Amino acid sequence: MASTVNDPTGERPGYGSLLRTRGALSFLLPGFLARQPFAMLTIGILLLVNHTTGSYGTAGTVSATAGVAMALFAPQSGKLADRFGQAAVLIPGVVVHAAAISLLTALALSDAPVWALLAAAVPAGASTPQIGPMVRARWAAKLDGSPLMTTAAAFESVTDEFTFVIGPVLATALCTGVHPAAGLIAEAALTLIGGLLFATQRRTQPQPNAGTAAGADGKRVSALSVPGVRVLAVSMLGIGTVFGGMQVSMTAFTKELGEPGLNGLMYGVFAAGNMIAGIVCGAVAWKTSPQRRLLIAYPLLALATTPLWAAHALPLLGGVGLLVGLCIAPALITGYTLVEKLVPASARTEAFTWLTGAVGLGQAAGATVGGRLIDAHSASTGFLVPLGGTALALVVLLALRKALTPKGESLLAARGVGHREPVSVD
Repeated sequence: MASTVNDPTGERPGYGSLLRTRGALSFLLPGFLARQPFAMLTIGILLLVNHTTGSYGTAGTVSATAGVAMALFAPQSGKLADRFGQAAVLIPGVVVHAAAISLLTALALSDAPVWALLAAAVPAGASTPQIGPMVRARWAAKLDGSPLMTTAAAFESVTDEFTFVIGPVLATALCTGVHPAAGLIAEAALTLIGGLLFATQRRTQPQPNAGTAAGADGKRVSALSVPGVRVLAVSMLGIGTVFGGMQVSMTAFTKELGEPGLNGLMYGVFAAGNMIAGIVCGAVAWKTSPQRRLLIAYPLLALATTPLWAAHALPLLGGVGLLVGLCIAPALITGYTLVEKLVPASARTEAFTWLTGAVGLGQAAGATVGGRLIDAHSASTGFLVPLGGTALALVVLLALRKALTPKGESLLAARGVGHREPVSVD
Protein backbone atom coordinates (compact mmCIF):
# COMPACT_ATOMS: atom_id res chain seq x y z
CA MET A 1 0.00 0.00 0.00
CA ALA A 2 1.29 3.45 -0.84
CA SER A 3 1.94 6.12 1.75
CA THR A 4 3.43 9.60 1.72
CA VAL A 5 5.76 8.81 4.59
CA ASN A 6 9.30 7.79 3.97
CA ASP A 7 10.36 5.46 6.74
CA PRO A 8 9.21 2.27 8.45
CA THR A 9 8.03 4.15 11.55
CA GLY A 10 5.30 5.82 9.53
CA GLU A 11 6.25 9.28 10.77
CA ARG A 12 5.79 12.44 8.76
CA PRO A 13 9.00 13.36 6.88
CA GLY A 14 11.01 15.81 8.95
CA TYR A 15 14.25 16.35 10.85
CA GLY A 16 13.43 13.64 13.39
CA SER A 17 13.03 11.00 10.70
CA LEU A 18 16.14 12.27 8.93
CA LEU A 19 18.39 12.07 11.99
CA ARG A 20 17.12 8.56 12.75
CA THR A 21 18.44 7.37 9.40
CA ARG A 22 20.79 4.51 10.15
CA GLY A 23 24.42 5.64 10.32
CA ALA A 24 23.62 9.33 9.86
CA LEU A 25 25.12 10.62 13.10
CA SER A 26 28.36 8.75 12.47
CA PHE A 27 29.19 11.05 9.54
CA LEU A 28 27.24 14.16 10.57
CA LEU A 29 29.20 14.89 13.74
CA PRO A 30 32.75 14.68 12.30
CA GLY A 31 31.45 16.30 9.10
CA PHE A 32 30.20 19.27 11.12
CA LEU A 33 33.64 19.76 12.68
CA ALA A 34 35.42 19.32 9.35
CA ARG A 35 33.33 21.90 7.49
CA GLN A 36 33.78 24.69 10.05
CA PRO A 37 37.03 25.94 8.46
CA PHE A 38 35.34 26.42 5.06
CA ALA A 39 33.72 29.64 6.31
CA MET A 40 37.00 30.80 7.86
CA LEU A 41 39.27 30.48 4.83
CA THR A 42 38.41 33.48 2.65
CA ILE A 43 37.79 35.89 5.50
CA GLY A 44 40.97 34.70 7.23
CA ILE A 45 42.97 35.44 4.06
CA LEU A 46 41.17 38.75 3.61
CA LEU A 47 41.93 39.96 7.14
CA LEU A 48 45.55 38.80 7.16
CA VAL A 49 46.47 40.20 3.73
CA ASN A 50 44.65 43.46 4.40
CA HIS A 51 46.65 43.78 7.63
CA THR A 52 49.98 43.19 5.91
CA THR A 53 49.31 45.19 2.72
CA GLY A 54 46.75 47.79 3.77
CA SER A 55 44.70 47.24 0.58
CA TYR A 56 41.24 45.70 0.31
CA GLY A 57 41.77 45.26 -3.41
CA THR A 58 44.92 43.18 -2.88
CA ALA A 59 43.35 41.24 -0.02
CA GLY A 60 40.25 40.55 -2.10
CA THR A 61 42.34 39.41 -5.05
CA VAL A 62 44.40 36.97 -2.97
CA SER A 63 41.24 35.68 -1.30
CA ALA A 64 39.57 35.40 -4.71
CA THR A 65 42.52 33.45 -6.11
CA ALA A 66 42.05 30.85 -3.41
CA GLY A 67 38.32 30.79 -4.18
CA VAL A 68 38.85 30.35 -7.91
CA ALA A 69 41.34 27.55 -7.33
CA MET A 70 38.87 25.85 -5.05
CA ALA A 71 36.06 26.23 -7.58
CA LEU A 72 38.15 24.80 -10.42
CA PHE A 73 39.61 21.88 -8.50
CA ALA A 74 36.55 20.96 -6.40
CA PRO A 75 34.74 19.12 -9.24
CA GLN A 76 37.87 17.11 -9.96
CA SER A 77 38.02 16.20 -6.29
CA GLY A 78 34.37 15.15 -6.44
CA LYS A 79 34.96 13.08 -9.56
CA LEU A 80 37.87 11.28 -7.89
CA ALA A 81 35.76 10.68 -4.78
CA ASP A 82 33.01 9.13 -6.92
CA ARG A 83 35.54 6.82 -8.55
CA PHE A 84 37.87 5.86 -5.71
CA GLY A 85 36.03 6.71 -2.50
CA GLN A 86 35.92 9.80 -0.33
CA ALA A 87 38.61 8.75 2.14
CA ALA A 88 41.15 8.15 -0.65
CA VAL A 89 40.77 11.78 -1.72
CA LEU A 90 40.22 13.42 1.65
CA ILE A 91 43.19 12.12 3.64
CA PRO A 92 45.97 13.44 1.37
CA GLY A 93 43.89 16.53 0.64
CA VAL A 94 43.69 17.79 4.23
CA VAL A 95 47.44 17.28 4.73
CA VAL A 96 48.24 19.30 1.60
CA HIS A 97 45.77 22.00 2.65
CA ALA A 98 47.32 22.44 6.07
CA ALA A 99 50.78 22.76 4.50
CA ALA A 100 49.55 25.25 1.88
CA ILE A 101 47.88 27.47 4.49
CA SER A 102 51.05 27.43 6.55
CA LEU A 103 53.05 28.60 3.53
CA LEU A 104 50.57 31.37 2.67
CA THR A 105 50.57 32.60 6.27
CA ALA A 106 54.36 32.67 6.45
CA LEU A 107 54.63 34.59 3.18
CA ALA A 108 52.05 37.17 4.25
CA LEU A 109 53.76 37.80 7.58
CA SER A 110 57.14 38.18 5.88
CA ASP A 111 55.77 40.91 3.56
CA ALA A 112 56.30 38.77 0.48
CA PRO A 113 55.36 40.34 -2.89
CA VAL A 114 51.79 40.03 -4.11
CA TRP A 115 52.71 37.53 -6.82
CA ALA A 116 54.05 35.18 -4.15
CA LEU A 117 50.84 35.46 -2.13
CA LEU A 118 48.81 34.74 -5.26
CA ALA A 119 50.96 31.71 -6.06
CA ALA A 120 50.55 30.34 -2.53
CA ALA A 121 46.80 30.97 -2.59
CA VAL A 122 46.36 28.53 -5.49
CA PRO A 123 47.25 25.29 -3.62
CA ALA A 124 45.55 26.65 -0.49
CA GLY A 125 42.27 26.94 -2.36
CA ALA A 126 42.68 23.91 -4.60
CA SER A 127 43.23 21.58 -1.65
CA THR A 128 40.19 22.80 0.31
CA PRO A 129 38.36 19.61 1.38
CA GLN A 130 34.84 19.33 -0.03
CA ILE A 131 33.16 18.08 3.12
CA GLY A 132 29.74 19.56 2.34
CA PRO A 133 29.37 17.81 -1.05
CA MET A 134 30.67 14.59 0.46
CA VAL A 135 28.07 14.71 3.23
CA ARG A 136 25.35 15.48 0.66
CA ALA A 137 26.49 12.53 -1.44
CA ARG A 138 26.15 10.27 1.60
CA TRP A 139 22.61 11.51 2.15
CA ALA A 140 21.78 10.98 -1.53
CA ALA A 141 23.10 7.41 -1.37
CA LYS A 142 20.99 6.63 1.68
CA LEU A 143 17.83 8.47 0.65
CA ASP A 144 17.76 7.79 -3.09
CA GLY A 145 14.21 8.54 -4.28
CA SER A 146 12.92 9.46 -0.81
CA PRO A 147 10.96 12.63 0.00
CA LEU A 148 13.47 13.10 2.81
CA MET A 149 16.02 14.37 0.26
CA THR A 150 14.46 17.84 0.50
CA THR A 151 14.75 17.67 4.28
CA ALA A 152 18.36 16.51 3.96
CA ALA A 153 19.15 19.38 1.58
CA ALA A 154 17.58 21.82 4.03
CA PHE A 155 19.48 20.29 6.93
CA GLU A 156 22.74 20.64 5.01
CA SER A 157 21.96 24.24 4.13
CA VAL A 158 21.28 24.98 7.80
CA THR A 159 24.52 23.26 8.77
CA ASP A 160 26.45 25.20 6.14
CA GLU A 161 24.98 28.48 7.29
CA PHE A 162 25.59 27.67 10.94
CA THR A 163 29.24 27.39 10.01
CA PHE A 164 28.96 30.81 8.36
CA VAL A 165 27.58 32.15 11.63
CA ILE A 166 30.41 30.65 13.68
CA GLY A 167 33.30 30.77 11.19
CA PRO A 168 33.49 34.50 10.38
CA VAL A 169 32.92 35.46 14.02
CA LEU A 170 35.64 33.07 15.17
CA ALA A 171 38.09 34.09 12.44
CA THR A 172 37.49 37.80 13.05
CA ALA A 173 37.86 37.40 16.80
CA LEU A 174 41.11 35.49 16.42
CA CYS A 175 42.54 37.90 13.82
CA THR A 176 41.61 41.07 15.71
CA GLY A 177 41.98 39.83 19.28
CA VAL A 178 44.88 37.38 19.13
CA HIS A 179 46.99 37.79 15.99
CA PRO A 180 46.26 38.64 12.32
CA ALA A 181 47.32 35.12 11.33
CA ALA A 182 45.41 33.30 14.08
CA GLY A 183 42.29 32.84 11.96
CA LEU A 184 44.14 30.98 9.20
CA ILE A 185 46.14 28.91 11.68
CA ALA A 186 42.91 27.77 13.35
CA GLU A 187 41.41 27.05 9.92
CA ALA A 188 44.31 24.76 9.00
CA ALA A 189 44.20 22.91 12.33
CA LEU A 190 40.44 22.31 12.20
CA THR A 191 40.65 21.16 8.59
CA LEU A 192 43.33 18.61 9.39
CA ILE A 193 41.69 17.22 12.54
CA GLY A 194 38.09 17.31 11.33
CA GLY A 195 38.93 16.01 7.87
CA LEU A 196 40.80 12.99 9.19
CA LEU A 197 37.98 12.14 11.61
CA PHE A 198 35.43 12.35 8.80
CA ALA A 199 37.56 10.20 6.52
CA THR A 200 37.55 7.38 9.07
CA GLN A 201 33.77 6.96 8.64
CA ARG A 202 34.13 4.62 5.68
CA ARG A 203 30.94 2.61 6.22
CA THR A 204 28.66 5.48 5.28
CA GLN A 205 30.54 6.74 2.23
CA PRO A 206 28.95 6.00 -1.18
CA GLN A 207 30.38 2.99 -2.96
CA PRO A 208 33.17 3.96 -5.38
CA ASN A 209 32.28 3.60 -9.05
CA ALA A 210 35.75 3.13 -10.53
CA GLY A 211 34.69 0.12 -12.53
CA THR A 212 31.11 0.99 -13.36
CA ALA A 213 29.53 2.99 -16.13
CA ALA A 214 27.04 5.69 -15.34
CA GLY A 215 25.58 6.12 -18.79
CA ALA A 216 23.36 3.81 -20.79
CA ASP A 217 25.92 3.66 -23.58
CA GLY A 218 28.59 2.28 -21.26
CA LYS A 219 30.50 5.54 -20.97
CA ARG A 220 31.09 7.35 -17.73
CA VAL A 221 28.82 10.39 -17.43
CA SER A 222 30.20 13.70 -16.27
CA ALA A 223 27.83 15.64 -14.03
CA LEU A 224 28.50 18.79 -16.06
CA SER A 225 27.15 17.07 -19.19
CA VAL A 226 23.68 17.30 -17.63
CA PRO A 227 22.13 20.61 -18.85
CA GLY A 228 20.30 21.18 -15.57
CA VAL A 229 23.55 21.01 -13.61
CA ARG A 230 25.03 23.76 -15.79
CA VAL A 231 21.98 25.96 -15.15
CA LEU A 232 22.15 25.26 -11.42
CA ALA A 233 25.88 26.09 -11.44
CA VAL A 234 25.10 29.53 -12.89
CA SER A 235 22.48 30.12 -10.22
CA MET A 236 24.97 29.12 -7.53
CA LEU A 237 27.53 31.44 -9.11
CA GLY A 238 25.09 34.29 -8.51
CA ILE A 239 24.57 33.22 -4.91
CA GLY A 240 28.34 33.14 -4.46
CA THR A 241 28.59 36.79 -5.49
CA VAL A 242 26.25 37.58 -2.60
CA PHE A 243 28.55 35.84 -0.13
CA GLY A 244 31.72 37.41 -1.56
CA GLY A 245 30.27 40.88 -1.99
CA MET A 246 28.73 40.89 1.48
CA GLN A 247 31.91 39.63 3.10
CA VAL A 248 34.32 42.21 1.71
CA SER A 249 31.78 45.05 1.88
CA MET A 250 30.81 44.39 5.49
CA THR A 251 34.49 44.21 6.43
CA ALA A 252 35.12 47.59 4.82
CA PHE A 253 31.85 49.11 6.06
CA THR A 254 32.44 48.31 9.73
CA LYS A 255 36.04 49.54 9.48
CA GLU A 256 34.85 52.73 7.78
CA LEU A 257 32.56 53.36 10.76
CA GLY A 258 35.35 52.66 13.24
CA GLU A 259 33.88 49.33 14.44
CA PRO A 260 35.95 46.61 12.74
CA GLY A 261 35.22 44.12 15.51
CA LEU A 262 31.54 44.08 14.51
CA ASN A 263 32.32 42.61 11.09
CA GLY A 264 31.89 39.02 12.23
CA LEU A 265 28.66 39.88 14.03
CA MET A 266 27.18 41.61 10.98
CA TYR A 267 28.08 38.74 8.68
CA GLY A 268 26.74 36.36 11.31
CA VAL A 269 23.36 38.12 11.23
CA PHE A 270 23.28 37.68 7.45
CA ALA A 271 24.17 33.99 7.77
CA ALA A 272 21.65 33.55 10.60
CA GLY A 273 18.88 34.63 8.23
CA ASN A 274 19.97 31.91 5.84
CA MET A 275 20.02 29.37 8.67
CA ILE A 276 16.54 30.31 9.94
CA ALA A 277 15.03 30.09 6.46
CA GLY A 278 16.75 26.75 5.95
CA ILE A 279 15.22 25.32 9.11
CA VAL A 280 11.76 26.40 7.99
CA CYS A 281 12.22 25.03 4.47
CA GLY A 282 13.24 21.64 5.80
CA ALA A 283 10.28 21.47 8.17
CA VAL A 284 7.68 22.09 5.45
CA ALA A 285 6.18 19.20 3.47
CA TRP A 286 6.27 20.92 0.08
CA LYS A 287 3.55 20.20 -2.48
CA THR A 288 5.28 22.20 -5.22
CA SER A 289 8.25 20.88 -7.16
CA PRO A 290 11.78 22.09 -6.40
CA GLN A 291 11.96 23.50 -9.94
CA ARG A 292 9.02 25.79 -9.25
CA ARG A 293 10.32 26.74 -5.80
CA LEU A 294 13.65 27.77 -7.30
CA LEU A 295 11.95 29.96 -9.89
CA ILE A 296 10.08 31.72 -7.08
CA ALA A 297 12.95 31.97 -4.59
CA TYR A 298 15.60 33.33 -6.92
CA PRO A 299 13.75 36.48 -8.04
CA LEU A 300 13.02 37.22 -4.36
CA LEU A 301 16.74 36.93 -3.62
CA ALA A 302 17.64 39.35 -6.41
CA LEU A 303 15.01 41.78 -5.16
CA ALA A 304 16.24 41.55 -1.57
CA THR A 305 19.79 42.58 -2.57
CA THR A 306 18.54 45.81 -4.16
CA PRO A 307 18.62 48.10 -1.06
CA LEU A 308 22.00 46.89 0.29
CA TRP A 309 24.05 49.70 -1.26
CA ALA A 310 21.76 52.34 0.28
CA ALA A 311 22.08 51.07 3.88
CA HIS A 312 24.33 53.62 5.59
CA ALA A 313 23.92 52.57 9.23
CA LEU A 314 24.79 49.30 10.94
CA PRO A 315 21.24 48.53 12.23
CA LEU A 316 19.77 49.12 8.77
CA LEU A 317 22.47 47.05 7.10
CA GLY A 318 21.89 44.28 9.62
CA GLY A 319 18.17 44.26 8.84
CA VAL A 320 18.65 44.17 5.07
CA GLY A 321 21.40 41.58 5.45
CA LEU A 322 19.04 39.40 7.49
CA LEU A 323 16.43 39.67 4.72
CA VAL A 324 18.97 38.68 2.07
CA GLY A 325 19.98 35.70 4.19
CA LEU A 326 16.34 34.63 4.52
CA CYS A 327 16.04 34.61 0.71
CA ILE A 328 19.25 32.65 0.03
CA ALA A 329 18.34 29.40 1.79
CA PRO A 330 15.31 28.45 -0.36
CA ALA A 331 17.35 28.90 -3.55
CA LEU A 332 20.30 26.92 -2.20
CA ILE A 333 18.16 24.09 -0.86
CA THR A 334 16.12 23.60 -4.01
CA GLY A 335 19.26 23.70 -6.13
CA TYR A 336 20.89 20.89 -4.19
CA THR A 337 17.61 18.95 -4.05
CA LEU A 338 17.38 18.98 -7.85
CA VAL A 339 20.75 17.22 -8.15
CA GLU A 340 19.20 14.03 -6.81
CA LYS A 341 16.62 14.20 -9.61
CA LEU A 342 18.89 15.27 -12.47
CA VAL A 343 22.13 13.32 -11.92
CA PRO A 344 22.86 9.56 -11.80
CA ALA A 345 24.03 8.30 -8.41
CA SER A 346 27.52 7.55 -9.74
CA ALA A 347 28.18 11.24 -10.46
CA ARG A 348 26.45 13.01 -7.58
CA THR A 349 29.51 13.91 -5.53
CA GLU A 350 30.93 15.55 -8.65
CA ALA A 351 27.63 17.36 -9.23
CA PHE A 352 27.52 18.65 -5.67
CA THR A 353 31.10 19.88 -5.96
CA TRP A 354 30.25 21.73 -9.20
CA LEU A 355 27.53 23.59 -7.34
CA THR A 356 29.70 24.23 -4.29
CA GLY A 357 32.57 25.23 -6.56
CA ALA A 358 30.30 27.65 -8.39
CA VAL A 359 29.39 29.24 -5.07
CA GLY A 360 33.10 29.54 -4.29
CA LEU A 361 33.85 31.00 -7.73
CA GLY A 362 31.06 33.52 -7.34
CA GLN A 363 32.31 34.36 -3.88
CA ALA A 364 35.79 34.94 -5.28
CA ALA A 365 34.46 37.15 -8.07
CA GLY A 366 32.29 39.05 -5.61
CA ALA A 367 35.21 39.66 -3.27
CA THR A 368 37.49 40.80 -6.11
CA VAL A 369 35.03 43.16 -7.80
CA GLY A 370 33.74 44.38 -4.46
CA GLY A 371 37.25 45.07 -3.22
CA ARG A 372 38.11 47.08 -6.33
CA LEU A 373 34.92 49.11 -6.05
CA ILE A 374 35.58 49.80 -2.38
CA ASP A 375 39.17 50.92 -3.02
CA ALA A 376 38.00 53.23 -5.82
CA HIS A 377 34.87 54.60 -4.16
CA SER A 378 33.44 53.59 -0.77
CA ALA A 379 32.34 50.58 1.23
CA SER A 380 28.72 51.00 0.13
CA THR A 381 29.53 50.52 -3.56
CA GLY A 382 30.71 47.00 -2.84
CA PHE A 383 27.11 46.06 -2.07
CA LEU A 384 26.23 46.54 -5.75
CA VAL A 385 28.00 43.24 -6.46
CA PRO A 386 25.31 40.96 -4.91
CA LEU A 387 22.63 42.78 -6.91
CA GLY A 388 24.51 42.50 -10.20
CA GLY A 389 25.46 38.87 -9.67
CA THR A 390 21.99 37.62 -8.78
CA ALA A 391 20.33 39.67 -11.53
CA LEU A 392 22.56 38.18 -14.24
CA ALA A 393 22.10 34.65 -12.90
CA LEU A 394 18.34 35.16 -12.75
CA VAL A 395 18.25 36.00 -16.46
CA VAL A 396 20.03 32.73 -17.29
CA LEU A 397 17.85 30.75 -14.90
CA LEU A 398 14.63 32.02 -16.43
CA ALA A 399 15.85 31.60 -20.01
CA LEU A 400 16.99 27.98 -19.48
CA ARG A 401 14.46 26.86 -16.87
CA LYS A 402 13.29 23.90 -18.99
CA ALA A 403 16.66 22.22 -18.36
CA LEU A 404 15.69 21.84 -14.70
CA THR A 405 12.94 19.34 -15.50
CA PRO A 406 14.30 15.77 -15.23
CA LYS A 407 13.87 13.52 -18.24
CA GLY A 408 10.66 11.56 -18.06
CA GLU A 409 8.97 13.95 -15.64
CA SER A 410 5.73 15.38 -16.95
CA LEU A 411 5.24 19.12 -17.34
CA LEU A 412 2.36 18.86 -14.87
CA ALA A 413 4.62 17.39 -12.18
CA ALA A 414 7.36 19.89 -12.94
CA ARG A 415 4.92 22.70 -12.25
CA GLY A 416 4.22 21.21 -8.86
CA VAL A 417 0.80 19.58 -9.39
CA GLY A 418 0.65 16.30 -7.56
CA HIS A 419 4.35 16.50 -6.86
CA ARG A 420 4.28 14.57 -3.60
CA GLU A 421 5.04 11.14 -4.94
CA PRO A 422 3.94 8.17 -2.85
CA VAL A 423 6.63 5.96 -1.41
CA SER A 424 5.95 2.34 -0.70
CA VAL A 425 6.41 1.18 2.86
CA ASP A 426 7.25 -2.44 3.36
